[in-house]
Amino acid sequence: MKHDFKVIEAKWQKKWEEAGVFRAEDNSDKPKFYALVEFPYPSGAGMHVGHIKAYSGLEVISRKRRMEGYNVLFPIGFDAFGLPTENYAIKTKTHPRKITDDNIVRFTEQLKKVGFSFDWSRVIDTTEEDYYKWTQWIFLKMFEKGLVFRSKALVNYCPSCKVVLSNEDSQGGKCDICKSDVIQKAKDVWYLRITEYAEKLLQGLEEVDYLPNIKQQQINWIGKSTGAFVDFLIADKEEKLRVYTTRPDTLFGVTFMVMAPEHPLIDKYAKDISNMNEVEEYREMCAKKTEFERTQLVKEKTGVRLNGIEAINPLNGKRIPIYIADYVMMGYGTGAIMAVPAHDERDYEFAKKFGIEIIEVIKGGNIAEAAYTGDGEMVNSDFLNGYTNKKEAIARAIEELEKRGIGEAGVQYKMKDWAFNRQRYWGEPIPIIHCPKCGVIPVPYEELPLRLPDIENFEPGVDGESPLAKIDSFVNCTCPKCKGAAKRETDTMPQWAGSSWYFLRYIDPNNNEALADKEKIKYWMPVDWYNGGMEHVTRHMIYSRFWHRFLYDIGVVNTPEPYAKRTAQGLILGPDGEKMSKSKGNVVDPLDVVEVYGADVLRTYVLFMGDYASAAPWNDSAVRGCKRFLERVCSLCDIVKGEGTTPELETSFHKTIKKVSNDYEEMKYNTAIAALMALINEIYDHGSLTKDELVIFIKLLYPVAPHVCEEIWEKLGGEGFLAQSSWPKYDEAKTIDKAVEIAVQINGKVRGVVTIPLNCPQEEALAAAKQVPDIVPFLEGKTIVKEIYVPNKIVNIVVK
Repeated sequence: MKHDFKVIEAKWQKKWEEAGVFRAEDNSDKPKFYALVEFPYPSGAGMHVGHIKAYSGLEVISRKRRMEGYNVLFPIGFDAFGLPTENYAIKTKTHPRKITDDNIVRFTEQLKKVGFSFDWSRVIDTTEEDYYKWTQWIFLKMFEKGLVFRSKALVNYCPSCKVVLSNEDSQGGKCDICKSDVIQKAKDVWYLRITEYAEKLLQGLEEVDYLPNIKQQQINWIGKSTGAFVDFLIADKEEKLRVYTTRPDTLFGVTFMVMAPEHPLIDKYAKDISNMNEVEEYREMCAKKTEFERTQLVKEKTGVRLNGIEAINPLNGKRIPIYIADYVMMGYGTGAIMAVPAHDERDYEFAKKFGIEIIEVIKGGNIAEAAYTGDGEMVNSDFLNGYTNKKEAIARAIEELEKRGIGEAGVQYKMKDWAFNRQRYWGEPIPIIHCPKCGVIPVPYEELPLRLPDIENFEPGVDGESPLAKIDSFVNCTCPKCKGAAKRETDTMPQWAGSSWYFLRYIDPNNNEALADKEKIKYWMPVDWYNGGMEHVTRHMIYSRFWHRFLYDIGVVNTPEPYAKRTAQGLILGPDGEKMSKSKGNVVDPLDVVEVYGADVLRTYVLFMGDYASAAPWNDSAVRGCKRFLERVCSLCDIVKGEGTTPELETSFHKTIKKVSNDYEEMKYNTAIAALMALINEIYDHGSLTKDELVIFIKLLYPVAPHVCEEIWEKLGGEGFLAQSSWPKYDEAKTIDKAVEIAVQINGKVRGVVTIPLNCPQEEALAAAKQVPDIVPFLEGKTIVKEIYVPNKIVNIVVK
């Protein structure tokens, strides 16, 4: 059979679609399997081969599961709100709706041409009103439960462009668009109180099967720490400056404090600060820096002492200076820190620069040269002196703080509440109304979806306002509570909103009464296996786990965790070994590969190119190698003889079934394909195989290269679709070789090999070894002194 991929692939893609082969059945009697991939952002650039690799892993598992008798849900959709589309819309003066629709058509065509077994009857688009109605519904439920709040926050603002910028769009303190200096501007921001769920998110990680590095990244992002809150008095004032510390045992080593430049106490006591001009200059400089720039560890330490106010160390009563420095942020902890320069590198550098006292409280280093950050005996610490166990010293310090009423044990999280608004057009409208009488009022549920108005000008508004602020017909409304004149919220939700619950909508995509039917949720959830990129294992996964846990707490879903298992794929690098990007000109378009080699070759290559979880460069010659492999698979049809088994190939077939089955489950796709390549070599060496053996071979290859395998199945007279046939089974007893190849040594050096029956008796093994042509010359004219035989391993003949 010829590998006429253009005809074969179009034929089977049409047949699968017409027959609805990959449609999942709700509430089936079969065991269910829900496989989830990260849905793509439909950009104008179209898909790249990285998308193909990302979806191919669970594509293999989904096709295998169907053959194993599972009812498989393997859906796809589009995460389509966000800045890239809006920026392109502004540039081309085209409505984002049209851009999104056109891009979805293109992505759909590409995905179908590669032959993915998605259930196309369940496609979702986060920008459709019947989808974002439920995104808004979840937001309102959170608002109801006190998990939504509004607060002032510093944002990156370009006074020239009059827009709020992300950290990525304002690197180096310059606006990416006009290169003007960016300033930090206080702005009202909507937040989701994700910190309320920090502990639940940590505990949930104990119940799931995630790769260890994925779990660890989430643990680090949440950043739980245990320690104490400590109150430092401002000298001569009735004012407390509260700090959080993980090392209350080092309080006797505190020699100064640092506050965030934005700390409200600075303005409160501005009259007492004699160098306020210097302070204001420093604040202005900090306002031009992004959060990322401010919190970098490796940089020159800067700061200003607040002359005129001091703090009091609560344990020893000593007066200590207060500084402001850019590395302390209002958004982290309490906006102030206690500094122990002898035992913290950053504090040490700061103290050295500003000539501040350094007091050793932990023995073990030389504080004249550097901060000592290790463990040791407590010194210069009053009631803590002599303690050598850090845990015990911390507990004793907290006990004393609580006894004196100057502090208490506490827990802090590095994760911050989720800033949940954007001053842009292309996003879900936030369903909130501002009433001068009633305050902040939610849009009534029955009025959802709050639709995005159709506008022509998407340019951001003045002073960082959303373009929606210019639409009077949208802004002006009636308060649902008092029926008086009110105004709508004009900010929109971030792109993360729609992707925080999309896996639930696949379960019931056309439901107008609920985000999904409860019985269907009960049947399908949790997602059995979720695969995606490592770049999304913190924010996206933590956000979606948060939303799901909230929905579980209010009784909407049946499982506390959305994903039972999470794995990740590595990047496909350009042929030059660099990350693919349009600017480098090293992007590989999957449709170019399909056009030249076919979808099955593309699918085989992206799984064969290396370890699935690791990055690997694109290699055209290796693609051609996969093409030759599939051509050899097609040619197997020409050497089929009879039915049943070929005795010489039987063990190899059973070993291959076992290996391929196990390797697929462990995402070792490259070694599974290599095993099939090794088997095909054996088949050709033998010269023939039976019809039954060819059926086994194409079933094993089918999840990787389905089109060509379906074609061979049809040619062999197989009934129905190969996609609906059963997965091959192996007999463990038949995976053991009947013969083994062992080394033959002469005086301890390997001189040849001999093939003998498994567990061959010693006499027969020695006799066979002596007959090996390579061995005979080493025995001629020699006396055999000793003969050693290790069954199934080695023969060693000692001669002189």
